[in-house]
Amino acid sequence: MIGIGPDSLAAAAAHCTPASLSDLGRLAQVIWTFLSLSLFSLGGGNTLLAEYHHLTVDQLCWLTSAQFSDLYALAEAAPGPSSMIVGLLAMGAAWKEGPLWGLLSAFSGELAILLPSTLLMVAASLSWNRLRDSPWRVAFERGLGPITLGILFAVGLKILTTANHGPLAYLVSFVVCALMLRTRISPLWFMAVAGVLGGLGVINR
Repeated sequence: MIGIGPDSLAAAAAHCTPASLSDLGRLAQVIWTFLSLSLFSLGGGNTLLAEYHHLTVDQLCWLTSAQFSDLYALAEAAPGPSSMIVGLLAMGAAWKEGPLWGLLSAFSGELAILLPSTLLMVAASLSWNRLRDSPWRVAFERGLGPITLGILFAVGLKILTTANHGPLAYLVSFVVCALMLRTRISPLWFMAVAGVLGGLGVINR
């Protein structure tokens, strides 16, 4: 697991003290945290990323910012939906109790974030076509577009400030952003180059 271990958890405790909870109490905290966020995702799991960071790093003290950015990178590099990060964050919350509690917490957190929103989308999809000619549906869909883009822009800024430390790291981020907008180069190439730069110590966090 990237960035999660006794030393990393000790570093987290140095600036943030998590609540003293039992194993079951910690699991209940994980489930409630993500269950309460499940219906607020607009445009995909990444739209809640800023709130994930606020809760897991600043409020509940499960992880450090460095651990959070590492887990985000791992979730984005792995195949699958963006909501995979929830399982990793939930695992980090209970990892100090042992691998089994970490895995149980990961599955519980993922289920909590996906189940309510999935049920809502299934119910909405069954009746959405009935409103295809309604002006309310058109207005609703057009209104959500700018909201979603604004949230995603805020998420991008959060990741930029969380993961980057130093002028060179910011420069690489802006160059990659410009190339993504202006070219058709695969993002995998950017990830590979950034990984090599990090591995060589050119970019440090």
